[in-house]
Amino acid sequence: MSSWPKVYLPPIEGAVFKPLKLSDSNNGVVELDNSAQFSIYVCGITPYDATHLGHAATYLAFDLINRYKLLSGAQLNFIENVTDIDDPLLERAKRDKQSWQDLANTQTDLFRSDMSALRVLPPAALVKVTDSFDLIESFISRLDKAGHLYKLDNDYYFSVGNFLAQIPMPIEQAIDIFAERGGDPKRVGKHHPLDPVIWIGNVDGDPGWPSSFGFGRPGWHVECTAIACNYLDKSGSNPIIDLQGGGSDLIFPHHFMSAQIVKAAYGRDFAKHFVHAAMIGLNGEKMSKSKGNLVFVSKLLSDQVDPMVIRWALLSGHYQQDRQWSSDLLVTAQDQVDQVRSALARSEVAKTDRLIAELIGDIANNLDTPTALNRLLIWTKQSESDPVVNQSGQISRAIDALLGLAL
Repeated sequence: MSSWPKVYLPPIEGAVFKPLKLSDSNNGVVELDNSAQFSIYVCGITPYDATHLGHAATYLAFDLINRYKLLSGAQLNFIENVTDIDDPLLERAKRDKQSWQDLANTQTDLFRSDMSALRVLPPAALVKVTDSFDLIESFISRLDKAGHLYKLDNDYYFSVGNFLAQIPMPIEQAIDIFAERGGDPKRVGKHHPLDPVIWIGNVDGDPGWPSSFGFGRPGWHVECTAIACNYLDKSGSNPIIDLQGGGSDLIFPHHFMSAQIVKAAYGRDFAKHFVHAAMIGLNGEKMSKSKGNLVFVSKLLSDQVDPMVIRWALLSGHYQQDRQWSSDLLVTAQDQVDQVRSALARSEVAKTDRLIAELIGDIANNLDTPTALNRLLIWTKQSESDPVVNQSGQISRAIDALLGLAL
């Protein structure tokens, strides 16, 4: 499936890019290698509803990483999936008496439009699960031949018991979270409560596809691993990719299971780094589809909110800090964007060379966007009181390149 249109990334002439530091969910703050190639897999949407601000904040965080790696000279290998067949999608389609394919396609198109408006760099491939059954089946067969699967009724499960030494929490807590996030720990006949389903046999007329494992569809965790390995495992490296990313609600079980499934299939680690963006809340609660308290990017855009104001508002908080969305935040962001635009429109502005170097340092320091935006606001005041150079174009390009803010 085609991604959204390419976004121009202006070069920053003469800039020095420090190694990028990120907070790895397994290892704390780490410094990424300055390697010539950088492979990243970001878990995409399940398209049963439009892009909400929690989604947007997550994808902006990884957009900053991709921008920085490209600007520092790395070749970027970026893949993202679309889980266009899953229980929530099927349930929503039944509720609304709508074709699940139409629902998935409509919401995926809307997602691409939202990402384009927010100037998120597109992946090399935006891969639909329903376009990937052959490669997923091949991956599942590899697991089966290695003895890691067992059959329960018409379903196939992955035996996770040999891989639980890496689990990031007590087993009892893991079982509770597993149940909350799509797992079935109480199913009778499973070898371990945490075993994830790998192939779901067709039931009740739900969509399915023929395979060597029967008529059905793949489970959630194996979809991402199969797609990522197919598109990004080009050199037999260990780990297979540099970074897997997503929201913090994917740390467990999804990304934990993905890592163990790849280890079982290939005997290699999946990702060198696991990085996660925090949650966006509304009125004191996490913004989520299940709670019904969503603020949609498309709705803001239809209300004529400037997409760069949305982007600024989301970047005003640190990507790894849970934070609240409010109408006041949007008003503040609009005022601050106006200040920067006013400064950029001046014929002379405050000096920019040091500012650009500091902005690069802020992004290199675990994507410290709040500090970066605050520096810009200080610079706007300096440009009013002490304009000395004709360099507004230089800083405008740097803001666009580093932060994705086309002002």
